[in-house]
Amino acid sequence: MGHTATPPPPDGVLTATEHRLANGLRVVLSEDHLTPVAAVCLWYDVGSRHEVKGRTGLAHLFEHLMFQGSAQVHGNGHFELVQGAGGSLNGTTSFERTNYFETMPAHQLELALWLEADRMGSLLSALDEESLENQRDVVKNERRQRYDNVPYGTAFEKLTAMAYPEGHPYHHTPIGSMADLDAASLEDARAFFRTYYAPNNAVLSVVGDIDPGQTLAWIEKYFGTIPGHDGKQPPRDGSLPEVMGGEQRLVVEEDVPARALMAAYRLPHDGTREADAADLALTALGGGESSRLYNRLVRRDRVAVTAGFGLLRLAGAPSLGWLDVKASGDAEVAAIERAIDEELARFAAEGPSAEEMERAQAQIEREWLDRLATVGGRADELCRYAVLFGDPQLALTAVRRVLDVTPEEVRAAAAARLRPDNRAVLVYEPTADADGLGQAGTSDAQEGAEQ
Repeated sequence: MGHTATPPPPDGVLTATEHRLANGLRVVLSEDHLTPVAAVCLWYDVGSRHEVKGRTGLAHLFEHLMFQGSAQVHGNGHFELVQGAGGSLNGTTSFERTNYFETMPAHQLELALWLEADRMGSLLSALDEESLENQRDVVKNERRQRYDNVPYGTAFEKLTAMAYPEGHPYHHTPIGSMADLDAASLEDARAFFRTYYAPNNAVLSVVGDIDPGQTLAWIEKYFGTIPGHDGKQPPRDGSLPEVMGGEQRLVVEEDVPARALMAAYRLPHDGTREADAADLALTALGGGESSRLYNRLVRRDRVAVTAGFGLLRLAGAPSLGWLDVKASGDAEVAAIERAIDEELARFAAEGPSAEEMERAQAQIEREWLDRLATVGGRADELCRYAVLFGDPQLALTAVRRVLDVTPEEVRAAAAARLRPDNRAVLVYEPTADADGLGQAGTSDAQEGAEQ
């Protein structure tokens, strides 16, 4: 591939340019000539929050259908062509979006763009009952393997259902229910695609060793003739009071390796300074083996074998603070919960120490820089900020915003939200002895939200 004659930015400076096709497709380009690779990322503004009761799981089902062939690429051809060219690819679904991505040798960028355009423009011509049934079975089997038949597998589903009330667009998780997957018809799938898989409902980012002029020419060539669609309805309102107003609790008796205490706290919307402060609070409290809760529960009291606290960032509804503790031996959940509440109350009163604040900011900074350092990670973040917040440039300044948060803001976020009257609690009690150490299974919120 040729290279642009424009002088490169200073070393270490990340840049992005924005463009829009006549059909509404938003395009974000970011040059990075460090390695001869290029990442293509396509975000569609559709996730489980756009689904209606009785038809849950369609967004995730379509993620699978998009790999089942299109007008010029049959069967598993998308995988075969990308991997045959030395690239990698995948797709995921969350509450708020569905994304598809490829990382290619730079000279194979045109192939990835053509493949994405072909299925955006022509998937309906290949979608039939056979492919629908095939992927319906795949998704149902995925649900069995990741949710229904593993220890603690339905924890994420149970807690989100408690944290977001019946009728709320985030009440159900992206995986959907077995009954709704069975009920989805071919016409349901076709209508879903026509509504949401349109260029004016998508953002395409290309990051890496690219010539911007040539890349835009390819994008115009392959995507420019795909018509837009104006039938999409905005997602239902996801706003809720800042706190739940009372604790919700569910005790589940299942054949799990150990007792477990999990909780979901209602936290500020993503994209706000308050969300960054909450993220720092959760990182100080439960982000790794140097955190307060790990030191208290695992090292000092020895009532747990794992203890983590993380943030599931959401833009269209309150985010969730996700607490996950697996008990040690015969330790009682009540003792674990008392220790947690003591630590949360102390943190809310005193805030983070200088050492905790420095460590939490450094941890989040490293995580952000790790994402931005890879072409695939940067492409995904540019799409995320374009789709959810309207401005991809925000991805390039996110680290700075986290480092600007003060210890008092972190303390205030904990005091306002990490309270017993603002949580849904899920307790697991084993029904039979198991040989494991209580670490089998996970209820990681991000894994649950991205299928």
